[in-house]
Amino acid sequence: MKRLIIASLAVTALAASACNANKTNTSPGTSASSAKGGQLVILSTSAKLDLDPAKSQSLAISAIHLLFRSLTTWQTSPDGAPKVVPDLATDTGKVSADGKTWTYHLKPGLKYSTGETITAQDVKYGVERTFAPELGQGLSYHKGLLVGGDAYKGPFDGKDLASIETPDSTTIVFHLNKSYGDWPWVVSTPQFSPVPKAHEDIQHYGDHPSASGPYEVASVEQGVVKVFKRNPNWLAATDPTRTAKPDTIRYEIGLDDNVINQRLIASRGEDRNAISGVNVPPSLLPKVQGDSSVRARLATSPGGLLEYLALNVRRPVFAKLAVRQALQYAIDKQAVQVAFGGPLIGGDIASTLITPGIPGYQKYNAYPAPDQGDPAKAKDLLRQAGVSGLHLTLLCSNTSQQSGAAQAIQASLKKVGITVTLRPEDPDSWNADTTDSKADYDLALTDWLPDFPSAQGNIEPLFDSSEIGNGNYNSSGYSNPQVDAGIATAIGELDEAKSAQQWFALDQKIMADAPVVPLLYFRSAFLHGSNVANFYLPPYPPFANVLQVGLIKP
Repeated sequence: MKRLIIASLAVTALAASACNANKTNTSPGTSASSAKGGQLVILSTSAKLDLDPAKSQSLAISAIHLLFRSLTTWQTSPDGAPKVVPDLATDTGKVSADGKTWTYHLKPGLKYSTGETITAQDVKYGVERTFAPELGQGLSYHKGLLVGGDAYKGPFDGKDLASIETPDSTTIVFHLNKSYGDWPWVVSTPQFSPVPKAHEDIQHYGDHPSASGPYEVASVEQGVVKVFKRNPNWLAATDPTRTAKPDTIRYEIGLDDNVINQRLIASRGEDRNAISGVNVPPSLLPKVQGDSSVRARLATSPGGLLEYLALNVRRPVFAKLAVRQALQYAIDKQAVQVAFGGPLIGGDIASTLITPGIPGYQKYNAYPAPDQGDPAKAKDLLRQAGVSGLHLTLLCSNTSQQSGAAQAIQASLKKVGITVTLRPEDPDSWNADTTDSKADYDLALTDWLPDFPSAQGNIEPLFDSSEIGNGNYNSSGYSNPQVDAGIATAIGELDEAKSAQQWFALDQKIMADAPVVPLLYFRSAFLHGSNVANFYLPPYPPFANVLQVGLIKP
């Protein structure tokens, strides 16, 4: 799962249009037909680009999956929820009756760019090496699920993980320690990409990895540009999710976000073929909206990550439910929305824990109030609780958008007699303190995006009692044995429709306890070059599916 610091935003003239916060039309992007050929350019603020799949925290639709294929992948669309579909495997997995054993068979004819055959043993080795401490920075859902994974330290000392079996070169079997219905999503992560043992290079594998996708690394320029070229042994017939239209892909890293947006606004030269994942700041909105040709190239997502206010329920001040409920009504969510850039790029006002585009999301509001809040209702609840003169500390990051939102929350609570002291911190300190059960705060402004489209990613890491402290993300310190039990049941449910209903019920149960205030479904807003085709932002994730982007003219 991901906690994100969103690109810096500021209060703008969008305040005037905020009354229509939930009526804003989103623009998924361009669906123009793409042609085969040309060079796609990806502009990134990342300081480095390590292409070792073991280290990756990338989503299944990101650029690293142009080089690597996993057992499964995602099928996205501009207006629908993503679906898990086969990638290297023939299906999304055959599961045993108890939900603990998953079996996959590889498609025939799969080869690396070297011409070598991809085997089940390569997939096993690729997963095993993720357990090595040297490579342990990547996504890690599988580590706590595979039998023996808690003690395994990787294959570099000659040991294998017995819970991953490869009875032949095309079959791989995973033995889990509990029933887990989301396993098909887990095996879509980069950690389930094949790695041939003979090509292992612990320190430098990411420089020139063995490519299983439609592209391979062609060259590296001064450490800031990587160029991908076609993998001559990739079989399009086995890969329905990657269109592989460009001949080459130029990946530029270490760029300033404002420079990226200015380049995309101008859309000259090779930047006509460029894309990015950098949000457009409000300061550039007049320039974008004032030019119809630029406005047509602004893609905004229907949904996005959850921006929310965590109440530290371990504090005596929040012991009474009525006090926690009072904050639900007191917050002026419209002012928070304006602080994040307004409805066009700031996102829709939120009332749920499960975000739109995730199975299990159902629109409801446990605390119906105007977008500006209901101070009278909040004051009445505080009176019922016998509480007055509260002084609270609010922890936030010192980025401009969170600082502005924190000030909006401070002003909202002042209207109901609550004094709030803001405690802005640099992003690293903010992240450390919001994941530390001993940190000193009453309120924390934070955000969340699941790593794959399951409501488990919205609920378990933020509200299971086992996720309190120790670097975990239950920042409210919420603990409810009934919710813990419900989470365990929903995780083990193999029927997606049933699990979705279980997660929705948990959403309602948690909100009845009011440990957090949902604020916004923060939307992404990205520009693309004028020659780019099939660049769109789905409801989830709020990022472009790079595997399908092409060019209008080569």
